[in-house]
Amino acid sequence: MIEQEAPQQMETNNTLLAIGVAGLVGAALDLLQACILAGHDIILVITYGLVGERALKGGFGNYALGVLLHVIISLIFATFYYAVSRKLRFMTEYWFVCGLCFGAAVHLVMMLFVLPWSALHQYDPITIRGMRYGLLIHMIVFGLPVAYGIRRFAK
Repeated sequence: MIEQEAPQQMETNNTLLAIGVAGLVGAALDLLQACILAGHDIILVITYGLVGERALKGGFGNYALGVLLHVIISLIFATFYYAVSRKLRFMTEYWFVCGLCFGAAVHLVMMLFVLPWSALHQYDPITIRGMRYGLLIHMIVFGLPVAYGIRRFAK
């Protein structure tokens, strides 16, 4: 009985490691590029999406909430990639192409669902400085790290 539990626990550990690494690396790279292109106040825009005008006051709490929300969203997307890749094995075998496609899909979900349902109410993404190349950026700095992280750490 003990021998049977060990492989299942190892698989769970690999799952959490894969999702955690993929989601956190993707979140860090995406947030870094956003801060470089749009300034560090872009974190307040993330917070604004949940709490509205109060986010614009700044402060440690609003910045921390923005980073936390960004990481949670990234982990949700990484979890989705992991779950789908368990059924569609080619997603880990051809991680590069699938990662680019996944990054594009994440960008579309953000633009079509997350932003319109947030307190921003479809803030035109082109008017946010640096978002003109958002699709390409999400493909490279989010999609690829998530796909590679899942491939590398999930067994």
